[in-house]
Amino acid sequence: GWSDQPGSIADADDTPGALLALHHLAGDDPAARQAALAGIGWLLDLQNRDGGIPTFCKGWNRLPFDRSAPDITAHTLIAWQAWQQDLPPPLAHRVATARTRAIAYLLASQDPDGAWTPLWFGNQWCHDQRNRCYGTARVLIALRSLADADGSCAEAQQRGATWLLARQHGDGSWGGGDDGSPPSIEETALAIDALCGVEPLPDPAIDRGLAWLEAHSPDPQHLPSAPIGLYFAKLWYDERLYPLLFSCSAVAAVCARRHNAGQGQE
Repeated sequence: GWSDQPGSIADADDTPGALLALHHLAGDDPAARQAALAGIGWLLDLQNRDGGIPTFCKGWNRLPFDRSAPDITAHTLIAWQAWQQDLPPPLAHRVATARTRAIAYLLASQDPDGAWTPLWFGNQWCHDQRNRCYGTARVLIALRSLADADGSCAEAQQRGATWLLARQHGDGSWGGGDDGSPPSIEETALAIDALCGVEPLPDPAIDRGLAWLEAHSPDPQHLPSAPIGLYFAKLWYDERLYPLLFSCSAVAAVCARRHNAGQGQE
């Protein structure tokens, strides 16, 4: 769930987050591995008929609780991928089958213009309060993590990246994806992170985005957070860790990509 307090309901966004934390911090610990296997099994049982992953419960895609979501599905794919080499054969087979279905769902749920629309993260300045910058970035980051992505994934990635590049503001930042949506550290960092999976690497756009982040992060310990969290009852919230975590992830992705390309880690 989203906390260790009573009333914290198990969900398919925090569970992949916990799986990734266990893998990074204690991947060799037997207890952590056992917990991860249980979490992976729970996510497998949650998968909807359309291949997508809902937030709280398997269902008919009629309510926010049981509706498949691109952002949740993307997060789950990253968690499955992280533990792939540690799975016993029966569970590895289940994950491989589920991953194929989840990728098919992501390809089917891509908007005609190349974007993906998330379920739980919004932007109050965008049409219908949809934050397609967030959704598109999350899916592109997930597809980048799949080393065996086939041609259909590559095409979807390119369409998503083209959409994302077209939404960059003149000052190098990103907002929610609609014209006129104000920029945020969260959305700019996510867009930079996502574009690091694009071939060829769009260096000018990334450099402009990094320059904007630097200019708007004078005190890295106190970064301003934006209300991009949106619950189904139209309850808006912000998270003070998002600007820090998303920015660190973006910078790490840029450094890794340029190091692999032989440019060093500036």
